Amino acid sequence: MTRMTRSILFAALAAATVLCTGTDAVAETVVKVSLWDKGATAMDTVGKHDPIGMAVPGADPTMATMGVTLDLQEVPAGEITFKMTNDPGEFYHAVLISTVSDTSSPLPYLTDEQRVDEVGAGVTANLGELRPHASKAKTATLTPGTYILYCNIASHYAMGMWTLLKVTE
Repeated sequence: MTRMTRSILFAALAAATVLCTGTDAVAETVVKVSLWDKGATAMDTVGKHDPIGMAVPGADPTMATMGVTLDLQEVPAGEITFKMTNDPGEFYHAVLISTVSDTSSPLPYLTDEQRVDEVGAGVTANLGELRPHASKAKTATLTPGTYILYCNIASHYAMGMWTLLKVTE
């Protein structure tokens, strides 16, 4: 076998290895996250109605002036990239992810601080803060279960800024 033939065979083998590795690779899961609020008046109803948190007695989701919307409600376990956009938004938002064992039970809430008790809720991932009209991506590794994505800036969760995500096997 000539030197040139060996070089060609080696290059072909290397290319085949790359192709085979690429076909076995797990596809990245991407979830688009929209953080929204109803503008400058979004906080005007703070304290004027029951909090709109998950499973909060008396909560009326139609009163929400802030929210989190996902393009996917169910994803496979593993690395998940959350592509977040805070638009149209007038407020900063900070997104956390916590595991939810029972969707009929509210998250622990610190009424005097008007935010979720992060220690009691058990934060699984912190996706960070977004200023108005900003976008960013952050990756978290999630195991099978139900998760809540929520903003924990004072009063935002109580104004309806949360959503659920199911992670499957």
